[in-house]
Amino acid sequence: MDAMTATMRILEPYPGIYAYYDGRIEGKRLHSEGPNWVDDGAYSLGIASYALVGDGKAIVYDTHMTIEHARAIRRHLEGLGVTAIQVVLSHWHTDHIAGNVVFADCEIIALKLTADTMEANRAKLETGTPPILPLVMPTRTFEESMALEIGGRRVELHHFNIHSADGCVMWLPEERILLAGDTLEDTVTYISEPEHIETHIAELERMMTWPIERILPNHGDPDRIKAGGYHKTLIDANREYLERLIDPEESSRAHTLSLAEFLERDISTGAVIYFAPYETVHRENVAAVGRDNPHD
Repeated sequence: MDAMTATMRILEPYPGIYAYYDGRIEGKRLHSEGPNWVDDGAYSLGIASYALVGDGKAIVYDTHMTIEHARAIRRHLEGLGVTAIQVVLSHWHTDHIAGNVVFADCEIIALKLTADTMEANRAKLETGTPPILPLVMPTRTFEESMALEIGGRRVELHHFNIHSADGCVMWLPEERILLAGDTLEDTVTYISEPEHIETHIAELERMMTWPIERILPNHGDPDRIKAGGYHKTLIDANREYLERLIDPEESSRAHTLSLAEFLERDISTGAVIYFAPYETVHRENVAAVGRDNPHD
């Protein structure tokens, strides 16, 4: 591994399911000391991309936050004897698509909405700090759901409008494992589209009806991911957090309480694990909801 991936850990929560986790290293930054999306959100909060492996094939779920991370993922997979790779994108945000160029010779699958949103934001993505250049686009798109197969595993892709309108989860129905992308997050969800919070809440209610036994999010605690992931209580915790932020009384409390105080019950039950850098996310969430509801 090079300097950019020196702190990346390769976890295997289940046989043939790998998590490429990096970040949550106190005092360390990857890209620069100045504001940038790699450090301020991805690396600081911790991020994982995933791969399902079987019969010499792999499905890579997100290409990580840098080209170097994507190269490390590919080296690991090829070291396992993988000769054919498909990529699935969870959504269009930078820290999930930055490594696409490393897989440019592979099929890259995404929701049509993801491809459309990437194209609509091409200039922003290509000129950001750091830039994603070249921006490698999906090669195959679908609308609401799609089925794949790898090593005898059925893999389903499903659209959920949570966090981002183009959220795509990966569902393993036989094992009842959900790879959630950014639709679920620990300690709290990052509100990137406050105007759609009511939709996100409804979609979380829909997700809760699924027979999910374990959840592997992209942003979460590495030890919890290594041990097999989260329970469905994470879904309720994320939903209740959104509901409280749009409730006038609870929103007022959110303005005055720290995240640790605001989520005291969910933290005490273990539904979520408190991670101090999410205090900043919480403050940004409260501000974003306030701007979207100026008369509240």
